[in-house]
Amino acid sequence: MIHEVLETGGSPTVERANEISERREDIKRRRALRRHFLSRAEVFRVLRDPSLDGPRREAYRGDLQMHSEWSDGSATLKDIAEACRARGYAYAAVTDHSYGLKIAGGMSMAEAAEQRRAIEQLNAAAGDGFRLLQGIEANIGADGRLDLSPAEAATFDIVLAAPHSLLRKADDQTRRLVNAIETPHVRILAHPRGRMSGSRAGVAADWDVVFRAAEQTGVALEIDGDPARQDLDFTLARQALEASCLLRSTATRTRRPSFAMPRPRWHTRGSRVSAPTGSPIAGRSTACAPGWRSRLESAGPGARPTDARAGRR
Repeated sequence: MIHEVLETGGSPTVERANEISERREDIKRRRALRRHFLSRAEVFRVLRDPSLDGPRREAYRGDLQMHSEWSDGSATLKDIAEACRARGYAYAAVTDHSYGLKIAGGMSMAEAAEQRRAIEQLNAAAGDGFRLLQGIEANIGADGRLDLSPAEAATFDIVLAAPHSLLRKADDQTRRLVNAIETPHVRILAHPRGRMSGSRAGVAADWDVVFRAAEQTGVALEIDGDPARQDLDFTLARQALEASCLLRSTATRTRRPSFAMPRPRWHTRGSRVSAPTGSPIAGRSTACAPGWRSRLESAGPGARPTDARAGRR
């Protein structure tokens, strides 16, 4: 079997055994839960391929998705700031869970205010160019509404919206995701499917419709690089890229680099999506590129990158 896999990438012997197995239906179901996941070996092959021009570690300017001890993470705010400085980052956002996700230790608004003061103290004490931002990972309900009111969402530097329920349902949830994307203050749709290798397939949706909504609103789509998530996966990431969406890559809770880039600056080769050095997204609410900051800020705190480009509120 090993020789078969090495020579062909599959094993006829295993397939024959599966076909006569009493568990063949369960095997098919579990295989479907592992579709479009890159193996560790494949990831290393891509990273070591000199013909691919993806960004190197030094190209990343910041991270916009990290959980701390204020929700389901383990790092302190100081730990996060120091680790990001050590990597040469200019900014980072702490995006703990909001109060609607109790199972993940979601913060109350009172706790969020306390965290904000702690972040401000860290920034003031540092006295350097690095800035720690306060974000939030809001929970998307079944109807697409967030567990934050507009007034509550407006108090954060950056708002991510993510699905954490109905992740094993086959029902179409396109409207749910579109509603979340179109919610004021949302800048990033985090782990859009909520899938997990071998466990759940995640949200089912018409992704062309979802990506079109994201492109029209300027909301970035996360590529969660956690090996068990890979969400969006490489097939949907390419589809989003072709729809001119903003993409940001991250590995949740591991302090990996992340950023979003407008499509015209991206390059693709094979299944890899990459961006040139010196062109990370930065600025208020951080779903915007360099040069958009002043226009976005002048458009008001509720404006999106697309509003800033058009000069609208």
